Amino acid sequence: MRTGAFILLLASAAPAYAQDHEAHQRHEVQADAPDKAPPHSAHPEQESEVQAATALPPMDHGSMDHQQEGEPGGMDSGAVSHDPASAMEMDQGAMDHSAHGAMDKVAGIPEAPPPPEAFSGPAYAADAFVGSQTMAASRAAVARVVSGLPVFWFIADRTEYRARQGKDGYLWDVQGYYGGDIDKFWFKSEGEGVFGEKPESAEVQALWSHAIGPWWDLQAGVRQDLAGPDRTHAVVGIQGLAPYLFEVDAAAFVSNKGDVTARIEGELDQRLTQRLILQPRAEIGLAAQDIPELGIGAGVDRIEAGLRLRYEFVREFAPYIGIDQEWRLGQSADYARAAGEDPSVTSFVVGVRLWF
Repeated sequence: MRTGAFILLLASAAPAYAQDHEAHQRHEVQADAPDKAPPHSAHPEQESEVQAATALPPMDHGSMDHQQEGEPGGMDSGAVSHDPASAMEMDQGAMDHSAHGAMDKVAGIPEAPPPPEAFSGPAYAADAFVGSQTMAASRAAVARVVSGLPVFWFIADRTEYRARQGKDGYLWDVQGYYGGDIDKFWFKSEGEGVFGEKPESAEVQALWSHAIGPWWDLQAGVRQDLAGPDRTHAVVGIQGLAPYLFEVDAAAFVSNKGDVTARIEGELDQRLTQRLILQPRAEIGLAAQDIPELGIGAGVDRIEAGLRLRYEFVREFAPYIGIDQEWRLGQSADYARAAGEDPSVTSFVVGVRLWF
């Protein structure tokens, strides 16, 4: 009996305890943040009505349990969805809307060519403010400074051992320059021979080179033969990159004896991979007259064709193997036979190409 009365007493006191506890919490919050407390209303009766309307009912733990278990009285899961697929659909819809807006803007771009007024201005906008003559002088000065920066470059295009019938031989073909983009000092040297004997041919050239376009240089200078009869030649030539990436070097020579000869060289790098390159190469020698002491006949003196396969460990160092065929033609072939030489020679070559 006493136990039942005690339980009824606790039940009747519970709402009052909850209200006192809630008031105590509001008092602590206001004490901790007095600056954030709302100002007193000028109408106390309206303030009390607002507080009564915004007061939270006592928390019912039983209803929370039902909500968590998904009973009919719980929260509607459709109100806030945490499904990733739904979120992706919402994002996709937003992206489609943005893309549609962007396409609408692109559709408004005119397809007609620009009006004639767009080309009525000067080629250089600064000319309208500074003056065309002043700007032309300034651009020329910049071009002179930039093109005048000296650069040194050297390449050993062919340094190779030649295995052929009879006696094996060697060959070198090197060149380089020092200068700027427009004017350079260009030097070249090439020669070949048989091991154990004097070089069959050797020469060195010193040339002034002037750019006549983005891909071509005009060259002029002197050539000195270092093997055979002593000859000094005046040189005029052109060197550069022909269409389809053919590297071309063509020159005409006039010796101090009045002999006129010419030489045309061409090669093409075909990349099989980033490091493996196949290079076909051809060279033609020409002469305006017979030169018996040099073994050169008038017309087409000789033709040389080769194929080399090189591997670039780095760009500056590339060993190679290949095959090279040389033919002497016309009177030059007769001179070769008279000297006990074969006018047609096939050589298997091993060498290295390097530059810096």
